[in-house]
Amino acid sequence: MTSVTARDYAWIRSSRWFGYAQEVGYTLTLVRGVAPSEVLRVMEAEPRGTCVGVNALIEEQDELSGPGDYWDASFIAGAFTVSGEGGDWTLVLHVGEGGMGMQPRFLEALSDGGCAVVHSSNGGKPMYFFHWYEDGELRTTFEWPTTRGGSTPDALNSVMRDVGYALSDDDWQTGERVDTKAAAFALAERLTGVRVTEELLRDAEYQLGYVPEEPAEEWTGVVIDITDADGERFYREFTRDEIESGDGLPTRGRT
Repeated sequence: MTSVTARDYAWIRSSRWFGYAQEVGYTLTLVRGVAPSEVLRVMEAEPRGTCVGVNALIEEQDELSGPGDYWDASFIAGAFTVSGEGGDWTLVLHVGEGGMGMQPRFLEALSDGGCAVVHSSNGGKPMYFFHWYEDGELRTTFEWPTTRGGSTPDALNSVMRDVGYALSDDDWQTGERVDTKAAAFALAERLTGVRVTEELLRDAEYQLGYVPEEPAEEWTGVVIDITDADGERFYREFTRDEIESGDGLPTRGRT
């Protein structure tokens, strides 16, 4: 395991592409032992050829996202092979459209018998996420490092402290301020052995895949739960059949 810390990723704050990624969202995923073409297949991506460099990848995403496509969650993913701990890894990068396209079901499948590490931002607000999967299982996940989830939420605590994270509110208030996004890059390297640099992303040849929007879940009913100013509560569950037929629905003037 490397001794990298958040300080080793200070470059992200002078990077033009990463500054843009912070604004529009991004997801960076590292998968052990699975070739780029197979990663894209598991992501149900339609092959879209190749491009060289992160700027070209961003242009591909921008061409996909035309004016008025505010609700389209499809995206272009770029993947290439990198060397890391235990052999080859695939780095998958997606920039734009909120950056949250790597679905849990993809990560469970890709990490089955191996490992997948993901960090991302949705842009805007922002919200930052980190996920570590081993053997198809979400082991540790967090948005803010003091509140962790997963099957082993504290398994990375010592490593997280080493790279610079504060793991309690007291540590955050009294300790040295650390760039938490740089810490996410450092933590990913500790787990994978993959050093992500500006040059690596700038010069890589990406295999491209178009990942379509996830289909909306079929709805089966709604719940109305309203309490008025006098404390009177109206609660009622309606099935989809009742709504579509109009049976059992309250009418105007009826309570």
